[in-house]
Amino acid sequence: MKWQELSSPGLDAVDRNTPVILNIAAIEQHGPHLPLDTDALIGRHFTDRIDAELGDQVLILPQLPVCCSRHHMAFAGTLTVRHETFLAYITDLLGSVAAHGFRNIVIFNSHGGNLAIGQVVLESFGNDNPGVELFMLTWWKIAAEELAKIQETEFGGVGHACEFETSLVQMIAPELVEIDVAVDQLPVHDFHWAAADLLNAGRAAHHRNMHQLSDGTGVSGCPSKASPGKGQAISDAVTRAAVSMLRDIRGI
Repeated sequence: MKWQELSSPGLDAVDRNTPVILNIAAIEQHGPHLPLDTDALIGRHFTDRIDAELGDQVLILPQLPVCCSRHHMAFAGTLTVRHETFLAYITDLLGSVAAHGFRNIVIFNSHGGNLAIGQVVLESFGNDNPGVELFMLTWWKIAAEELAKIQETEFGGVGHACEFETSLVQMIAPELVEIDVAVDQLPVHDFHWAAADLLNAGRAAHHRNMHQLSDGTGVSGCPSKASPGKGQAISDAVTRAAVSMLRDIRGI
């Protein structure tokens, strides 16, 4: 169910144990070959698939497409808000959901730059609202084992505008992909112990903006290994994981 498509009485009739899902995404550069709304496009794809699979067992909030992308501001087209702005906005929004009596809230994340502030939201809002069960699901984390089997590139091949994201957009909206201008660029790290990609965390964190990490290309990974079929396999693996977790959450 889509929150905004229900009438007020219709929404009032929804079981308050129903998981309410909010996708947080990004509008930012994705190299020379992918659209600015890649993360938002992928987030909508997954919430639409979840909606199709679970129907009235979930309630999907309107997407937040512009979130925390300051590290991409060296590239044209990127939109961003400050972490403080995001924290205030999302906690007000989730507070509205909680005020209507919903007890299970799920943040579904489709942008790496939202991870840190998302954890702050989890702890801040969660501690202030002990009657609410609050979760954050990030698409490449919830199905990491399955995605590792799909990946063909070496370490660093999945990161940003990469094998995975390019495959998903090729499957979702192939007309938006300019694969002929795509470039492969493994992430640039100063210290091996801080090296990371989507599926592998570093042993320590070192701040790098995307211009530094991508050597100015806007790409961290290998889009040359992308394909629509791989996109479908990624979509299926993530959707299976999300649906299973949401069924668990609804059963609390």
